[in-house]
Amino acid sequence: MKILVLNCGSSSLKYQLVDMETEAALARGLVERIGIENSRLVHETDAGKVEMNEDIPNHQVAVQLAIDALISPEYGVISDVKEISAAGHRVVHGGENFSEAVIIDGEVKKAIAECSTLAPLHNPANLVGIEACERILDVKQVAVFDTAFHQTMPDKAFMYALPYGLYEKYKIRRYGFHGTSHKYVAARAAALLGRPLDELKLISCHLGNGASVCAIDKGLSVDTSMGLTPLEGLIMGTRAGDMDPAAVTFIMEKERLSPGGMEGLLNKTSGVLGISGLSSDFRDLEAARNEGNEMADLAIKMYCYRVAKYIGAYAAAMNGVDGIIFTAGVGENGSMVRREICEYLGFLGVSLDEEKNAKRGVEIDASAEGARVRALVIPTNEELTIARETLALVK
Repeated sequence: MKILVLNCGSSSLKYQLVDMETEAALARGLVERIGIENSRLVHETDAGKVEMNEDIPNHQVAVQLAIDALISPEYGVISDVKEISAAGHRVVHGGENFSEAVIIDGEVKKAIAECSTLAPLHNPANLVGIEACERILDVKQVAVFDTAFHQTMPDKAFMYALPYGLYEKYKIRRYGFHGTSHKYVAARAAALLGRPLDELKLISCHLGNGASVCAIDKGLSVDTSMGLTPLEGLIMGTRAGDMDPAAVTFIMEKERLSPGGMEGLLNKTSGVLGISGLSSDFRDLEAARNEGNEMADLAIKMYCYRVAKYIGAYAAAMNGVDGIIFTAGVGENGSMVRREICEYLGFLGVSLDEEKNAKRGVEIDASAEGARVRALVIPTNEELTIARETLALVK
């Protein structure tokens, strides 16, 4: 069985075609700048990479181009669209409606639309991708929600200390994100440690341009750093993360910003970009720091300090920790960031082997011999998780 995995953003589409017999990605691709000038599709297989510059006005055209690439006589990997047995979609926000993946029907689409108020940049695009796929493919579709994994959090962890009526009226609470990634790497950590997942206390650090930390006790999410939206928690590439809410109204008044303007400031021009004034890319920040750029140095120090604080808090919340997982772009490849975070964690029994930690993008236990708490580098594979959950439902 071959499953098409789709991840629709507001102006992008990522896709993979996964052969579930081997769990290998036969092809993967990215459609960028949908509805914008200079849109393009980059399609990659074991045979190489193909780039196509096309006019891509909407997601339906993007999905069609992706499928055309998959069945192309020149660079495709299947001969007929009928070889696609099902489609799995990443959906960012499922609210309290979904604690697991579901087969998509009219009620599910309605619920995804209703959650758009909580994820206005993501859910509408996810829904557009689902409906575009409906028009092109005659297969069952499955929604896999970023928030679903965190539905096991207890109320003491997900509630905000606001008047309770606001939760009852608007469901304002911590939902958490990156759940598909946290779930995947936790299972891989158990395999790497050679222990059952339901015996482990793990802290998963998904460190990319968006970043979150998750406390995983016996395979279940019990707390996570992102909240009602992906803005809460860690300092990120362009997001501010935790801050005094009174600073928001203060800045709005002084800078005469609308709610939309303030939201843009917090989400798009803050984080390490805002601190450094240089870049949201840690490769740029590290290079600038090495050249003596003090603001790049400050941005990196603030970022690592915030991650370490969350790890310490979650070790306390679970009354212990067996392993700390680093994943996503920065977590998998940033040996400098891993080292600086772990320098705070000696009290837990964390100690890195510098030679192992220097490796990039490979699954490895980077701990020094005898370390009580293991530091694990595990490349995430959200697409494979989506494909597995899709297979389980459509079989």
